[in-house]
Amino acid sequence: MKWLHLLALASLLWLAGCAHAPDSGPAAADSDTSARSPDVPTQPLSTIAAGGSAHGSGVAVVSVPADLWERIRRGFAMPDLGSELVRGQEQWYATRPDYMQRMTERSSKYLFHIVEELELRGMPTELALLPYIESAFNPQAVSSAKAAGMWQFMPATGSYFDLKQNAFRDDRRDVLASTRAALDYLQKLHGMFGDWHLALAAYNWGEGNVARAIARNEKAGLATGYEDITMPNETRLYVPKLQAVKNIVAHPERFQAALPAIGNHPYFDTVDIARDIDVALVARMAGISEADFRELNPSLHRPVILAAGVPQVLLPWESAQSFRRNMLNYHEGRLASWTVWTVPSNMTVSAAAQRSGMSEAELRSLNGIPPRMMIKAGSALMVPRAAGSGKDVPGSVADNGQMAFTPEIVVRRSTVRAGRHDTVASIARRYKVKASDVADWNDLKTSSHFKPGESIVLYLTTRNTPAAHGASPGKRPAGARKTASTVKRAGQAKSPPAHKKAAPAKKRASR
Repeated sequence: MKWLHLLALASLLWLAGCAHAPDSGPAAADSDTSARSPDVPTQPLSTIAAGGSAHGSGVAVVSVPADLWERIRRGFAMPDLGSELVRGQEQWYATRPDYMQRMTERSSKYLFHIVEELELRGMPTELALLPYIESAFNPQAVSSAKAAGMWQFMPATGSYFDLKQNAFRDDRRDVLASTRAALDYLQKLHGMFGDWHLALAAYNWGEGNVARAIARNEKAGLATGYEDITMPNETRLYVPKLQAVKNIVAHPERFQAALPAIGNHPYFDTVDIARDIDVALVARMAGISEADFRELNPSLHRPVILAAGVPQVLLPWESAQSFRRNMLNYHEGRLASWTVWTVPSNMTVSAAAQRSGMSEAELRSLNGIPPRMMIKAGSALMVPRAAGSGKDVPGSVADNGQMAFTPEIVVRRSTVRAGRHDTVASIARRYKVKASDVADWNDLKTSSHFKPGESIVLYLTTRNTPAAHGASPGKRPAGARKTASTVKRAGQAKSPPAHKKAAPAKKRASR
C-alpha cells in the first residue's frame, strides 16, 4: 500500500505544477511570481494621458476625446462636398476670425447637449454645427420671416413639433425643446429623402419644394442629388455653408482658425421648479446674473417662472447645486411677485392698469402691449401678486395663456346719401376726412358734385370702446393690489393704424 501513497503524492505535485503557465520575460526573474494572481500586473502602473488610446490588432479604439471638438470630428458621417461654393464659404468664414470666435464661444454652452442627443439617435455629428448656419448659435435670433431660436423654427412648424408659443414662453428658443424638435424634423426629412444633403435642403426650403424639384428631374431623366436639383440661391448655399464650417472644425490649422476650448462634459444641469418663482430670485440663489440665466433659458418671456408650465430650468453645472441648497433653506418671504389675470372683457390699457395697480407704461412694457391697442377678453395678463397670496397660476393658464389685442380705432365702411348741392369737398368737411380720400373711395375727382340722393361710400374711423362690445366693468384681478375703481378713457388716436394679420406660415422654408 505504501507505493500507492507515493503514487498519489506524485500525482498531486504534478497537477499543482500544471496550475501555472510558464513565465517569460522580465517577470520570470521575480521569485514571488507563483504567489500572484495572473490578473495582477507585475510592473509599475503609469497614468493614461487624456486623449490616449489603446491600439492593437483587431482591438477597437476606446479613447475618450480630449475635448468636444475632437468628439464632433469623430462623429462626422456625411459625404463631403468639394464644390467651388464650399471654397467660397470657407473663404468667407476664414476672413472673419472675430465673427467665428464670437459664434463658437456662444455655442460652448449648448454644443455638448446637442452632440449627446445626436449620438443617442445615431445621427451625424455634423448636424451639431447647423445652428452656426441658422442663427450663429443665438437662441434669441429672429428672422425677417419670424423664424425664431438657434434652430430657426417658423411658428407653424414649431407648433407641429409641439413647441409651445404662449404669453409666457416660446419653446422655439428653448435649448432642450428646440433641439429635440430640430432633430425629430431632420430625422423625418432623412427618412423621406434617404440623403442628408437633401434632408438639409428640405429643412431650409421645405419638404414639398424639394420633393417637387426631385420629381421634375426624374421626369426629365436627370439626376436627383442635392447638387443636381434646381433650388433658390439660399438653399443652394445652405449645405456648402455647413460643409465650410465642418472643414474649419476638422482642420482649424489650415484656415488659421482658433477654436475656443470646449470641455467634453455638460455645461448645464436641470433643476426642478415646484412653485412659481421670480427669475431674479432663481438667479440670486444660483449665484449667477439674470443675463446668464436667460442665456440658458431664453424661452422665458416674463420676470416670473410659472411652475405649472415650466417645471424645470437650466443652470450652469456648478450653480445648480447652490440653487438646490439655497431653495431648501429659503424662508425670507414669497417666491413670486407676479401672477396672471385672465381679462374678463375687452378693455383699454388704462383701465387694466388701474385695476391691476400698475401704471399704463409698466403694464404695456411687462405684457408687450403695442400702442393704440385694446386688450381682448380672455387675454392672460401678467400683474402684481397681492401680498400674502400663495396661489400659483394653474396649468391651464400657464401652458396655454395668450395675449390678444384689438385696435382702439377701427375703420368701418359706411354709405350716406348726398343732399342738394353736396360736393366731394362738402362731404369731406362734414365727416372730417380728406377730400382726396372721398374722391378715391367713389372714383371721382376732388372737384366733383353729387346728385341729390346719390349713394356715397365713406370709410369712417370709430372708437372701439369696451361698451361697444357689451363689456361689463368686471372685478379687479385676483391677487392684484386694490386700486380706485374709476376708469379713464384713453385719448383718441389721430389716425387709424394699419393692422394686417399675416397668414400662418405652413412651411419653415419661407424664412
